Amino acid sequence: MRETLIALRRAMQAAGVDAYVIPTDDFHGSEYVGDYFKCRKYVSGFTGSAGTLVVTADMAGLWTDGRYFLQAAQELRDSGIDLMKMGEKDTPSIKAFLADRLVPGQTLGFDGRTMTLQSGRELETAMEKHGISLRQDLDLVGEIWRDRPSLPGGEAWALPASYAGKGRKDKLGGLRREMEALGADTHILTSLDDICWLLNLRGDDVECCPVILSFLIMDGSGVRLYMDEKKLHPKLRGFLEADGVKLLPYLQIFSDVGEISPDAKVLLDPEKVSYAIVRRLPETAVVIEKANPTERAKAVKTQAEQDNMRAAHVKDGVALVKFTKWLKEHVGKVPMTEISAAEKLESLRAAQDFYHGPSFDPIFGYGPHGAIVHYSATQETDAAIAPEGFLLFDTGGHYLEGTTDVTRTVALGPVTAEMKRHFTLVLKGHLRLLGAKFRQGCSGVSLDILARQPLWEAGLDYNHGTGHGVGYLLSVHEGPQRIHYNTATVPAKLEPGMITSDEPGLYLTGQYGIRHESLLLCVEKETNEFGTFLGFEPLTMCPFDLDAVDPDLMTREEKDLLNDYHQRVFETISPYLCEKGTAWLKNATRPI
Repeated sequence: MRETLIALRRAMQAAGVDAYVIPTDDFHGSEYVGDYFKCRKYVSGFTGSAGTLVVTADMAGLWTDGRYFLQAAQELRDSGIDLMKMGEKDTPSIKAFLADRLVPGQTLGFDGRTMTLQSGRELETAMEKHGISLRQDLDLVGEIWRDRPSLPGGEAWALPASYAGKGRKDKLGGLRREMEALGADTHILTSLDDICWLLNLRGDDVECCPVILSFLIMDGSGVRLYMDEKKLHPKLRGFLEADGVKLLPYLQIFSDVGEISPDAKVLLDPEKVSYAIVRRLPETAVVIEKANPTERAKAVKTQAEQDNMRAAHVKDGVALVKFTKWLKEHVGKVPMTEISAAEKLESLRAAQDFYHGPSFDPIFGYGPHGAIVHYSATQETDAAIAPEGFLLFDTGGHYLEGTTDVTRTVALGPVTAEMKRHFTLVLKGHLRLLGAKFRQGCSGVSLDILARQPLWEAGLDYNHGTGHGVGYLLSVHEGPQRIHYNTATVPAKLEPGMITSDEPGLYLTGQYGIRHESLLLCVEKETNEFGTFLGFEPLTMCPFDLDAVDPDLMTREEKDLLNDYHQRVFETISPYLCEKGTAWLKNATRPI
């Protein structure tokens, strides 16, 4: 059993807590969190980006989704923590588990600053029904984490309006108009990507996500930005103040919300704002629970952002093509592992102008590791790459011109007919979604079947979404749009200017994984008497490995889609390559 789990149980006993919940979140509902906030990882040892740890006196469980089942099973081995597979029929929800384990009069604890209002309220409602009390003011992990990392202190910087396409003052004015339309006089904004987008700021407070730890309150008196003032150069602070933004200490937000007018009409997103913040609001304040208006605004990219994202993907495409050529030509001839291959690709990206680092930790899965959806190689698991089988690599980069996210699966030597069949079935789904034409008003729910149908017809599937939104030099996963058949949440309509991934896959445990991912820009195709029709423009510029394609499984339309895409890749990337590189790319994009 992990010593951290034993220490946590001692702290729980001292605090009079019978169960303790540790989500993945920071104080902002972020998907990825800085080292200071990795409490769940510290206690459990599980390194995935999604999961919740629940600890009682005699049981501990880690709830996570299908992307991480294999990884979590490996990392939790001999830890004293059970893997709870979310979505599986025999796995209870956290609420049901706690209701079954705890008895009336017992206490459930958590740090309300790291629990969203939505999640905290659901726990509160479920526990009240069973006579179980809540303590949301306990940072028990902080009590036992003696060498806890400090909060990050990197410097913030401004994203020029020429890259953002809209200035800070214009964005603030647009947000105020949205507030008025919703009947709000106060808006609490805590999600880091929303704040950075709104203020045209970027930073380095979260690994692979160029944001700054901050909170924001907009009301009739102006805009209050809560962050460490040492992160702002005096000149940048002056620009913010000139646009009506007042700077205050980072953690002062938790006391200031209690000073909001009792008559205020407060707009906030219950899936982003923390339980602790809302519980500190005056009881008479009217809370308007809506998605942050900035979410949709930043998802629909300005014309400047669209143009810049195309430029970012040209740079990324050059690095990807050079890497794939190197991989194909050197595998089996030079020592190569998952980690060293990832370092090679990173060096090629870093050679591009205005590169700002990876947009997420690289996923390089060779052979059986490719079947672990979000596998991340460590020194202990780093596999040697041989001239046979599949290598799946899912990587991305941040450039001043935007953010990339791409997955390719490459045959490193001979592959079986069955492997080619699987590779081609996934590719068929990818191409069908790429070539989609649909009425304006559709959401990703309407399109998901295009990517899954070839697999479903073969009795196959993948346990993750088909597509997610992507931010502009922000989070690589951005809402509100997504492509998934699950309608648990209200699906967002796709709009021109939105960028979405296209990433069907297939994963055979212990054998190999296949995923084909490109980023697509939603564009208007035509308007006629039947309405406006939308479609996609591919942004990612990297060929699919024709050595693993079985053309006999493809329709003429699918072949045309692949040939057209490959022609676009060749025309876009070849001017940046040497003569040998151009010849290699010409063959890699040959028509089929």
